[in-house]
Amino acid sequence: MQISPEQLEAAILQLPVHVRARLAELLIQSLDEAAELDIAWADEADRRYEELRAGTTPPVPATDVFAKARARLQ
Repeated sequence: MQISPEQLEAAILQLPVHVRARLAELLIQSLDEAAELDIAWADEADRRYEELRAGTTPPVPATDVFAKARARLQ
């Protein structure tokens, strides 16, 4: 059964305060985890960019990268 965001919100608002507080805490934690992951990916992108700029890692053409990814998926 599908439930719309509006229906979910209405159902949540009927829960006891302590349950809503716990749910809010869990939702905020999930946002923090997503933000941490975004920061980690940004740090990784910066590190790889610096390696390319310094010449310690050779550039790889996108066509090669995509061909290798397609081969792995087959």
